Amino acid sequence: MKPGEKFEFNMNDVKSFDVKEYIFKVLSHWKLFLAMLIVGLVVAFYVNRRKERIYSLNGLITVSEEQNPLFNSGTNIAFNWGGPSDKVETIIAILKSRTHNEKVVDSLQLFVNYLREGPYRVEDVYGLTPFVIRPNLNAYQLLGTKIKLTFKEGNAVEVSVNFNGEEQRLVNYTIDDTEGFVPDENSFSQIFTDYHIKTPFCEFTIQPKRADLALKGEYYVYFSSYNSTVSKYQNIDVEAYKDGTSIIELSMKGSNKKKIETYINATVAVLDRDQKEQKIKYARSTKTYIDGVFEMAAKSLDTIEKDLGNYKRANNVYDLSAQGQTLLDGLTQLDEEKGEITSRLSYLNNLIEYLQKINVNDGSGVLAPASIQLEDPNITKNIVELIDLAKEQRKLAKEVTPNYPPLKLLNEKISNTQGVILENLANLKKQTVNSLNSIDKRLAAYNARLKTLPLKEQGLVKYERNYKLTAANYEYLKQKQYEAGTAIAANVSDIKILDKAKDVGQGPISPNTLFNYLVAALLSLGIPFLYILIKEALNNKILTVEEIEKSYKIPVLGVVGSGNIDSYLAVFNRPKSSLAESFRALRSNIQFLFKKGEGSKTVVVTSSVSGEGKTLCSINMASVFAMSEKKTILLGFDLRKPKLHIDFEVSNELGVVNYLIGQVSLEEVIQSTQVPNLDIITSGPIPPNPSELLISDAAHEMMLTLKERYDYIVIDTPPVGLVADAIELFKYSDAVLYIIRQNYTQRGMPRMIDEKYEHEEVKNISYVLNDFSIKNTYGYGYGYGYGYGYGYGYGGYGDGKYGNGYHANEIKQPWYRKFFK
Repeated sequence: MKPGEKFEFNMNDVKSFDVKEYIFKVLSHWKLFLAMLIVGLVVAFYVNRRKERIYSLNGLITVSEEQNPLFNSGTNIAFNWGGPSDKVETIIAILKSRTHNEKVVDSLQLFVNYLREGPYRVEDVYGLTPFVIRPNLNAYQLLGTKIKLTFKEGNAVEVSVNFNGEEQRLVNYTIDDTEGFVPDENSFSQIFTDYHIKTPFCEFTIQPKRADLALKGEYYVYFSSYNSTVSKYQNIDVEAYKDGTSIIELSMKGSNKKKIETYINATVAVLDRDQKEQKIKYARSTKTYIDGVFEMAAKSLDTIEKDLGNYKRANNVYDLSAQGQTLLDGLTQLDEEKGEITSRLSYLNNLIEYLQKINVNDGSGVLAPASIQLEDPNITKNIVELIDLAKEQRKLAKEVTPNYPPLKLLNEKISNTQGVILENLANLKKQTVNSLNSIDKRLAAYNARLKTLPLKEQGLVKYERNYKLTAANYEYLKQKQYEAGTAIAANVSDIKILDKAKDVGQGPISPNTLFNYLVAALLSLGIPFLYILIKEALNNKILTVEEIEKSYKIPVLGVVGSGNIDSYLAVFNRPKSSLAESFRALRSNIQFLFKKGEGSKTVVVTSSVSGEGKTLCSINMASVFAMSEKKTILLGFDLRKPKLHIDFEVSNELGVVNYLIGQVSLEEVIQSTQVPNLDIITSGPIPPNPSELLISDAAHEMMLTLKERYDYIVIDTPPVGLVADAIELFKYSDAVLYIIRQNYTQRGMPRMIDEKYEHEEVKNISYVLNDFSIKNTYGYGYGYGYGYGYGYGYGGYGDGKYGNGYHANEIKQPWYRKFFK
């Protein structure tokens, strides 16, 4: 681009996306992927080894609402409601309650923590130690600081604590109190000859699990806060195993499987014990009440029996007449029927009162009766339906707002069903009252007939009637007393254990080793992929011949491979190398640019910027011409940055500049080189006006003279992207080689010369892709006959890096290096 020329963006400068090419680019970085994969797997292995193992154990219980066999609807005291229909939810709430978990923590003394040094961390060894700690709960214990126990021979134990110079806290678990403790020294250490430990900051007893076991090793014990311990275990996972079932699953996670197993089983045991105790307490209270009533009934029966005997002796009446016996039997039967009807009426009154108090809309729900003994099957059916609706309503109410339409519809159905039940119960109650009135009328008729008997016989009938009623009640209470005693003796909890928590070799749930390895592999592959994506997105360098052909009009003449070289005289020094073959191919291809006919041919070599290998290509193109026994001269027209003299080891005191300003003759600036048939004219001293010298008449005369003497003239020019000197030399050329260096020349740099070519301002020009390496093209895009692009990955040209290795001159490499190439 010329100074002052405005840059215009061209879509041809933007590389089109090629899926196949991109795949090869990714595959070419296989060593990066392999290295990252190894690093990722090593990191995952380290994490899997170092991270604390977390285990999960679970247990299953079932909740069955065992009804108390003492009660039925036969008597007033038998009206019994068996509890809420959501018994499962109640048990779940109990298991997560603070009160229940306090009982479990107390029973296991989980505020005492057992630790031991592991390979990576201090590990929880609760339940795995050969001893247990029995703290004096009335004494104050050191809170939250580890106490080291070192067991020695002869039942001796060393107790040591490092206080770190800080004030400590002591806790009393009995009164739930803490107080401060300032130690006299930074550390404490004392050897005790027995297992009763008493210090100013703790008091406990070490109890071996086996009397014949000698304790040894080092352990740590520390006392944690009671409230924080309980809160920790309140987080136990408790949920219904499946919706609609009475099975409850308890699960817990932690690093110590033994502690998890112990806690789950202990919490179930405490629940079972409490449930049994609650039922026994109810049965005992019932039995106490029945015992009192039974004792009163026994005394009453005894009194009535004595009164009956005294009446018979006093009135000398021992047997009833046939009429009297008939009346007595009838009255006894009516008394029994009246008792049953009265009991039924009481049951109905209680049921009606209960249903009237229930308001399902406020979330109170419906409770299920223990038994429903009603003559009307429709009422029983409606009550069961009401219970089912209430269960559904309670479950739905926990998940949605009160205005949720299905919930409102459900509440309406419950209200309607409740109204139907109450109406039916009212009708049934009315029928029962009518039956009771009928019994009362029949009793009144029997009492009127009783008055027709002699007075003594009337009195005997009354005593006999009273005795039978009391005896019947006595027998009933006696039966209930026996049933109550049996219920207490055979008490069964509502909790049934299906599966105890048990360590059967379950593996850890965390860390998930397979998942960690998978994540490591994905990241290890994803990060390089992202790197390649960003790198390619930001890369604006030319990489392949295809890019050049797609982006520019000027044709590609050939490709010069990449390699390590000792000097720029690569063709002369190593004529059998792959690099030499590249330049020979260029020599063959350039013939198509020359016009037919005899005469000297001039080749101008230029590039966009410095460092693209322009000088290297000039030297070696001149060398291949000369080595084909053609008289050749190499001109150093890069007057601003001369370098030709360095590789040919000739003087640069006199050169082109001296001739152009008329100081010396042409013969004085021409120097011979070590390459047969190759002469050189170096640049000479750097002039202040290089552009004016190149367009002078002296330069024109020099070129005419040289064309008469030499078969080939190769001109090393300055970069056209920096100065305009090279453009002025194009008029002398038969062919122009424009050097593009792979992975160095930026896209868009050749745009200026390409536009001149399109406008026919420049002719007989071709691109040469220099420093070509397969690895820089990601193994794709080279299959051209452009001068053998031997991309062996040797290094680079035009940047001063030298080495060795071409064809017959190459050093044989070990197999593993060939593999990695």
